[in-house]
Amino acid sequence: MFEKLIGNNHVKEVLRRMLSSERIPHSLLLAGAEGVGKKQFALEIAKAFVCQNPKNFEACDVCASCRRAGKFEFPKSDKKDDFEKVIFSEHSDIGTVIPYKNSILVDAIRELVTEANFRPYEAKARFFLIDDAEKLNIAKDNAANALLKTLEEPPPTSYIFLISSRPDTLLPTIRSRCQTIRFAPIDKKEIEEFLLGTKKFSPTDAELLARLSNGSIGRALEIDLGKFREGREAMLKVLQSLLLREDRSVLLRTAEEMNDAKNKDNYDASLEILETLIHDVWVVKLGNETQVVNFDILPQIKNLAQNVESKRLASWLSEIEKMRENFQVNINRKIATDALFMQMASGF
Repeated sequence: MFEKLIGNNHVKEVLRRMLSSERIPHSLLLAGAEGVGKKQFALEIAKAFVCQNPKNFEACDVCASCRRAGKFEFPKSDKKDDFEKVIFSEHSDIGTVIPYKNSILVDAIRELVTEANFRPYEAKARFFLIDDAEKLNIAKDNAANALLKTLEEPPPTSYIFLISSRPDTLLPTIRSRCQTIRFAPIDKKEIEEFLLGTKKFSPTDAELLARLSNGSIGRALEIDLGKFREGREAMLKVLQSLLLREDRSVLLRTAEEMNDAKNKDNYDASLEILETLIHDVWVVKLGNETQVVNFDILPQIKNLAQNVESKRLASWLSEIEKMRENFQVNINRKIATDALFMQMASGF
């Protein structure tokens, strides 16, 4: 039932109309940012077809078919063979293909094409979800090309749903064969209310997660607030050293800690936290305190805002983004971080 899904009410209405008029496209691209619920929406459409007791064209969520539909057992190992096939849920008419590392394997797509030509075993249609569809290999004789003919002329009893957070990277020939439904980021208030409803978060934590989520319920649920606050404290000290104490030793020590082997997986997150703090300082200078992400440390943010000019904040954000781009050519992160912090301290 779509009611249980958070946000994107316009998508719910579109899908309800499609279901009631029996006009669900056989080739459908669900596009939108990570974690906004695209796969859950796709599964709800599939469940509406396999449900034994649909209500107003939607799944009942109670019958045996509904309960089995979304239960997948995904590979627990990194064996390539386990990703070269369609992974079916406990319902034999709902399957998915998922990437192996950074690519969806051609053998998995070939098996999907074969399975799509079989008639349904239990329901009135079969459904195949291609998750992270942007990872279809675009080399010659690849998974993407193997899929084209089936997308263009899908079997009458099979539906293929592509799910992607980067639809523009898909082959134009694939996009042109699919009807696209676009998902918007979820309103932070809706995310906050959902988190409070789980009874696992305090009001402050729920609001902070909602503000950090960038409209993604998946991101909100993945954030470890303990680690986040620890990283934020380190980045806050960087800004305080730049603006309040002018202590370059703190900057160099922080750069070293960020690049320590034990912290290498947290490096990108630390940069993102730093950017968010700088942005918060900027919006406070502009008088938009309600837009601050780190609202729970607003006094510290306001103190920093009193000691910096807006153009310097803009310069810092530009330098961080420039460093990110340089990482694509394998520059030394430790040297780059030292240089970044020293340039930020120089006042330019």
